[in-house]
Amino acid sequence: MDAFTFYCPTLFAFGDGEEKKTAELVRKFGGSKVLLVYGGGSVKRNGAYDAVTASLQEAGIPWVELSGIQANPRSGKVYEGIELARREQADLLLALGGGSVIDTAKAIGIGVGYDGDFWDFFTGKAKIESTLPVGVVLTISAAGSEASDSTVITQERGNLKWGNPRTDIIRPKFAIMNPRYPMSLPPYQIASGAADMMAHILERYFSNTPDVELTDQLCEALLKTILNAAPKAVANPKDYAAQADLMWAGMLAHNNTCGVGRAQDWGSHQMGHELSAFYDCAHGASLAIMLPAWMEYVMSHDVMRFARFAVNVMGCEMDHSNPERTAREGIEKLRATWSSWGLPTSFAGIQAKAEDIPAMVAHRAERPNGFPFGNFVKIGPDEMADVMQIAANR
Repeated sequence: MDAFTFYCPTLFAFGDGEEKKTAELVRKFGGSKVLLVYGGGSVKRNGAYDAVTASLQEAGIPWVELSGIQANPRSGKVYEGIELARREQADLLLALGGGSVIDTAKAIGIGVGYDGDFWDFFTGKAKIESTLPVGVVLTISAAGSEASDSTVITQERGNLKWGNPRTDIIRPKFAIMNPRYPMSLPPYQIASGAADMMAHILERYFSNTPDVELTDQLCEALLKTILNAAPKAVANPKDYAAQADLMWAGMLAHNNTCGVGRAQDWGSHQMGHELSAFYDCAHGASLAIMLPAWMEYVMSHDVMRFARFAVNVMGCEMDHSNPERTAREGIEKLRATWSSWGLPTSFAGIQAKAEDIPAMVAHRAERPNGFPFGNFVKIGPDEMADVMQIAANR
């Protein structure tokens, strides 16, 4: 295990009815005027909006609103939110929703006190040194942004879907997590969220770092929990126990508990970002397509690591005479599992076209230090095209 520093200051209020503590937590972290950031009508249909605003109103805390945040969040809403927060002198950002809303709030937070373009933080032109505090009322179990040190935004100038350099500065101050809120989601969105969680864990699990048995087993336990809970929640979104497991697993998948002391990969995410930038598909769906293709491509780098995944996570029987057969079986079982949840596992599932692969590779190359990426196996332009071709051919 490598040396590491781990800092995760987020306060969690988990359980049914915990959203009633919204105003109390806003005050705890210095908020006196809130910019409430949310997406569309779902938070009004499921009661989250009413509960949160009632808490603020009862406590006499004023708020202004930024709504209309889309999946694969866009820079336009970030610029709008920065201007609104400055004009209204908001001193705390409250994200009501899932990963896209939280990521937007994080980007607004780092932009409010900066004189230049917030995108400078994403290009490396500027370093994140401060932010407005961000609080979260989570309504979608997926991205883990409620406790993570990262944010992903699509810059509409050039359609660039990039993440910021990771920093603990942007971790939310608090996250309220009521498993009843995801019950209003369609099954496809629940499934996409579960795939996203699993991908966050697998980006850490496939590592070249030796002697990481503790975090290996943490990864495997979380993956098995998601594999157990997700089909239950997809079949019956009102299953509180399944939704609770998914909500907490999503946070643990991405606050880096499972990633400390080990090299991480993140190659599948980079390719998934290009796929969703071109086709505007759900983030979890892009990962369900790209991750198994990446696994096929790099499996020979460490067959025993993939065989362990197949046995310990996917429940395959170990073929000691042919570990490669076991490894391939695990990959195929993962692909079949995601397909059984209603997720796409190939380009065809989102009507993506193989002829767009060169354009996606070229688009990736526009990013500073865009190639190579990944850690388990370095991915250059040719390798990215090869992995994408595997996904196209499925």
